[in-house]
Amino acid sequence: MQFSPEVLIVLGPLFAAAFAGLLQRYIGDKVAMGVTTASIGLSLILSWPIFIGFVWGDEQARVIELFRFIDVAGFTSIWSVRIDTMSAIMLVVVNTVSFLVHVYSIGYMAEDPHRARFFSYLSFFTFSMLALVTANDFLQLFFGWEGVGVASYLLIGFWFQKRSANDAAIKAFVTNRVGDFGFALGIMAAFFCYGSIQFDEVFHAAAANPELMLGVGEVQFRAVEVIAFLLFIGAMGKSAQFFLHVWLPDAMEGPTPVSALIHAATMVTAGVFMVCRAGELYHLAPLASGFVTIIGAVTALFAATVGLAQNDIKRVIAYSTCSQLGYMFFAAGVGAYNAAMFHLFTHAFFKALLFLGAGSVIHGMHHEQDMRYMGGVRKPMPITWAMMTIGTVALIGLGIPGIGGFAGFYSKDAIIEAAYASDGIGAQFAFWCGVTAALLTSFYSWRLAFMTFEGKFRPNPHAHHDEHAHDEHHHVAPTDGSAPAHESPWIMLAPLIVLAIGAIFAGMVFYPYFMGEHAAGFWDHVIPFHEGHHDFPTWVLWAPLIVTLTGFLFAVIFYLWKPAAPKAMAKGPVWAFLYNKWYFDELYDFVFVKGARAIGDLFWKVGDKKIIDGLGPDGVAATSRFVSRNVRKAQTGFVYHYSFIMLIAAVAFGAYAIFVGIGGGR
Repeated sequence: MQFSPEVLIVLGPLFAAAFAGLLQRYIGDKVAMGVTTASIGLSLILSWPIFIGFVWGDEQARVIELFRFIDVAGFTSIWSVRIDTMSAIMLVVVNTVSFLVHVYSIGYMAEDPHRARFFSYLSFFTFSMLALVTANDFLQLFFGWEGVGVASYLLIGFWFQKRSANDAAIKAFVTNRVGDFGFALGIMAAFFCYGSIQFDEVFHAAAANPELMLGVGEVQFRAVEVIAFLLFIGAMGKSAQFFLHVWLPDAMEGPTPVSALIHAATMVTAGVFMVCRAGELYHLAPLASGFVTIIGAVTALFAATVGLAQNDIKRVIAYSTCSQLGYMFFAAGVGAYNAAMFHLFTHAFFKALLFLGAGSVIHGMHHEQDMRYMGGVRKPMPITWAMMTIGTVALIGLGIPGIGGFAGFYSKDAIIEAAYASDGIGAQFAFWCGVTAALLTSFYSWRLAFMTFEGKFRPNPHAHHDEHAHDEHHHVAPTDGSAPAHESPWIMLAPLIVLAIGAIFAGMVFYPYFMGEHAAGFWDHVIPFHEGHHDFPTWVLWAPLIVTLTGFLFAVIFYLWKPAAPKAMAKGPVWAFLYNKWYFDELYDFVFVKGARAIGDLFWKVGDKKIIDGLGPDGVAATSRFVSRNVRKAQTGFVYHYSFIMLIAAVAFGAYAIFVGIGGGR
């Protein structure tokens, strides 16, 4: 094994996680937090020069082989660190957000007695994600894929004393296993068809024989379509796409830094990364790409509608994440892989900013998460308000065509324009879904901002506080109508400021390298490159801005000018439908949970107990008991009873002999 900066980037967090987790009893919480944070900081310091080298320098793609992972009957996987444009992007995204989350968590988890375990989990999660994005074959990618799944289970259920946290962790784990089953089948199909799981070898073999068929009997499909479809099933689970999205909102049960790390920049983007990494396969599979486009478009619209009616501040941002992932997927589906990666890059900054900003609000509001019981938070928490406002403006993609805007403007508009320009399956449907979702995104984002920071404080009538609490802000509401909150410490605010800088400038600075004049050299044939178009109709260019301003206007009307209107609407069936997330949880509970229980009861009570046991062991035992019970009655102990039975037997035997003898004489 050769150690180099690239290897240290990946393995450093693993060693730190093991050190903090196994030796916490001896080193203490502060050392554990310091070691893990420092290891991620080192990975970050080593990652940015690599990324900058691909952007402005002459950095070359390379593969560093470490050791032979698996080699069985031609099935070979070598643990490697693959450095190219895509992995360089993911290295800076993962390490930047992870480092800021580690720093933020020092303040957020200051009073938790299990801080060392939490930081160990964070570092293990980071290692798994780094292993995933630097993989050179599908098996190493799958290892990292499952590693982030295990780490997410541990982090979501970190507060395991809470039943809801345990349930959410199990829900996330099980839902992802459904998708991962399809992903594993896709890897097996790739090896079966092409004899390799190495990325480059699979892509070259697929391009050399695009009409290779795969199927059972007379049912045959193009192998590349089957493989691409199965791989995307895994992405649907990991990236919470429609049908397999149900785990993402419940994952908010974990500590808020977990939400920022897992659901803003790392685990949930793994599916997008995988589809883009396998872009050469999807480029050859129009049907599978069309499926990706449609699922992504539906997810973008569906999650945006549900976000309109949620009251938990973290759940609103979670559904926003789900919706933005939909944008990334339909961008990949129409072949704009660079646009998908661009939105992944910018989204990491402003979504992590929003999650950590929400955590700051929750911390300042004494763990209140329901926006209905907030209001007036801007005055006691001005820095948090300013940072979340920047995140909101970046999320809605505010910007003026031809002039510029915040980070989300560049990447989101690039995706919408790519969908309009594409003639692929579902592309026009995705375009309109993207425009509509932009309207809804603006509305629910400003709804969150206004309900949280503006107006007068609305106390929670169900909250019970200790009259002798030491926090002087906890009980006495200020006379100016602001919330009884306090600003977060600087160790939590500093990461927000760094992320805010990215939310403002990331799109402007890096647009030329993702989508503009320098993009061709930046990507250098890593993925099929989608060139940006500049001759769109005027209405296409301005539609996102128009719907964004429309959403803002409606939010102002409903939550600043006419705050009684939303309360009236909340009593209607449409609100109930959205608040209950289109009743997917209830539907899945009825079909899968209760259905599985009913099938289990059928096999157990009817098949097992009545049929198998009834005709088998229980039936034989019952017959034996019946016979023995009746035979036992003949054992009376009286001699004359036995003499009578012997006489009857002798008569019966004699009659039988006479009968046989007469019959034989004939």
